[in-house]
This record gives sequence, structure tokens and C-alpha cells, in this order.
Amino acid sequence: MTNEEYQQAIEWLFVQAPNYQLEGKKAYKPGLDNIVKLCEFFGNPQDKIKTVHIGGTNGKGSTSNLLASVMQEAGYRTGLYNSPHLIDFTERIKINGENCSKEFVCGFIQKLKTLPTDIRPSFFEFTTVMAFEYFHHNNVDLAIIEVGLGGRLDSTNIIQPLVSAVTNVALDHQNILGDTLEEIAAEKAGIIKSKTPIICGDDDLTVHSIMRARALEKNAPFIDATAIETTLTSDLTGNYQKKNIKVAVALVEELRKVGYSIAPQHIASGMLNVYRNTGFIGRWFKFSEDPLTICDTAHNQAGLTEVFEQLNSMDCRKHIVLGFVNDKKIDEVLKILPPNSSYYFVKPNIERGRNPAEYRNLLENAKINYKIYQNLQDGYVAALQNVSDGEMIFIGGSNFIVGEFLEKNLEK
Repeated sequence: MTNEEYQQAIEWLFVQAPNYQLEGKKAYKPGLDNIVKLCEFFGNPQDKIKTVHIGGTNGKGSTSNLLASVMQEAGYRTGLYNSPHLIDFTERIKINGENCSKEFVCGFIQKLKTLPTDIRPSFFEFTTVMAFEYFHHNNVDLAIIEVGLGGRLDSTNIIQPLVSAVTNVALDHQNILGDTLEEIAAEKAGIIKSKTPIICGDDDLTVHSIMRARALEKNAPFIDATAIETTLTSDLTGNYQKKNIKVAVALVEELRKVGYSIAPQHIASGMLNVYRNTGFIGRWFKFSEDPLTICDTAHNQAGLTEVFEQLNSMDCRKHIVLGFVNDKKIDEVLKILPPNSSYYFVKPNIERGRNPAEYRNLLENAKINYKIYQNLQDGYVAALQNVSDGEMIFIGGSNFIVGEFLEKNLEK
């Protein structure tokens, strides 16, 4: 199979299956009816693998990679399903840090063409069943499944996991999940299954109350990860990872209870070698030392608040390249921007990408030092030209900005 054949197959998939990441709400298909039919067509591979289910507004990708790294250190063949991808589609589906085979992807896409006409999957539904089948086909010992969006109606919610976790709950995707924290928490709590342990990594009392109530209703053991005390550290160096580490530790403990042999040294080594073991990038990712350049995919106010707080703790001038998609409340983000910074606003190179010219009035009112660029690379080159010794560059605002930047600039 040639790379051209692979690219043609992926392009066909993007055209045929509506993709939320690119098109937004109009491509979102809530409910499990479609994924149930899809999984039945492929022989219900999700029922033939052991799984962990991880949801939350922020941190679910980091937590799932932390856990995968630990399980790999313990010698287990570990599947990992994350979304979205940053550079290549195959990043979404991994086994022991190796991306899904392009041959498998192409073969599976061909099967899409044989689906009954009453099954019209979204992009995420199809990639979800692809992951289940790949993990079953390759006999993984455990598959770690990250929720796509929400929880209750997410297509990953067809699984019956050994343990579930909700990392946190914050305002995001309000046009789909609800306008309040309570509504969004209820959607996230929808992954809680009967008698299946649920780990909560959020210390908000409202979120706790909703999660506990749902766990009680489902007779599911409730584990408060925020109460865990640990000195473990990780090569994922964002300050916010301290919370994710606690959730990962709680997940490991629950997996031990069902027979997985995971020693303390596996946990410590797994936490410190996430990048090596899983290839996970994009979260407080140090792209270069000179000039210091950091990328982070935080894209909602809660995530950006934590990232900007870490930037504020660094005693230097920042050159901050930002790009957003259409559904982000940019006026709220502008209120929390780090001071003593120069800003370079750009448009993500996707249909949902928002042109900074559309919110120029907000930038003017924010009274910041900024310029607008038509594309990411122009903004980044301008930042490179302006950065002085002892200063730094930050790139973020969306998954697509970080993915686009790394695809163009990361050494292959």
C-alpha cells in the first residue's frame, strides 16, 4: 500500500462521514442507536476486549496516556484511543505507543462502503468501531478509551469498562452539552455504569454531588481522586498534570483489584516516560529551547486559565500565538490573557477556524499589544523575528493550531 492510497482513503472518509472536529455541531450525532448498529455489523468487538473509560472536559487525554504508559511499563499490551489527532489520523488508535497500521485503516475504510444503507455513521462513530476492532484484532490486554464529547450520548459509551473516570467538568461545548456546570456534569456522569467503579478528579462540590448521586443510583463505587496524596511526577510538565496524575493513580489501584499486576516502580517509571512510551505530545510540549517555545492544546476557558497561570509564573516576556474555532467565547478568553506579552492572532486552517479580523473590536477593547495574521505560520515567523534573548514563544488556543504548527515545524 502506498502513502498516496492511504491519503486517498482518509480523504474519502472525511468526505463521506460528517466530522465534528472540522464541521462542528452539524456533524454531531448524539445517541447510541447508530453505534449499536455499527458495532453489531462488525461483530461487537467492544465486547471482546477489556476496557477503561475516561471522560471529562479537560485532562482526559493526558490521563489516558499516563495510564497507558504505566500499563506498558507493567508489561501489558495496551490499546489507547484518543481524539482528535494532531498530525496524522493513525495517532487516534495506538497499541504500546505505536500508531495504528495504515494498511488496517485503509482496509477498514473499504468495509465502510459495504455498510447497510440504514447505518450512516459520523466520522467519530466510525473511528470508534475501528479502534475496537483494531484492539480486538491485536489481542490487547487492556484498551483505554477516551470519551469524544460529553459522555452519556458519546459513541464510546457503548462499552462496559472495568473502571471509569471523569477527570473534571468545566464549561465547554455548551451548544451541545448544556449551558450550566450542572447540565454538563450530568452529561459527563452518563458514563457511570452499574457496579463499575467511578473515579472523580474534580473538587467542585456541585460536580461531586452530581457524580456521587449518579454512582449511588448505579450502585457504583465512588472514588474521590482529589483526596489522593502522591509525590509522583511526570514528564508531562504542565502544572495541571498534578490533578491528572491523581486520577491515573486511582485508576491503577482499581485495575490492581481486578487482577492486573502493577508494581510501584511501574507506576513511577510510567509517569516519567509518557512521551517515550505513548508518543503523547501537545500538552505543555517544549518544542524548542532557543528560543523557549511551548505548545499546549488547551482550548476552553478552564484549560486556558491553568495554562496562562503557568505562563504568568515565568519571569519573562511572552510572544503568544493564538487561534480559535468558531464556537469559542473569545471575549471571556481575552479577560485572562497574560500581561507583559505580545500577541499574534491567527486563523486555524480548517472550516471551523475563526478569522481574527472578525473579533478585531474585542482585541481593541482588550488593550493588548497584538497583530493579526492570515495564517499560523506567518504569525509564528513574526514571533520568531521579534523574540529576544530571555523571552519565550507560546502557541495554542486550539488542538488545530498546535497540530498545524507541529505538522509544519516538527522534525520528521
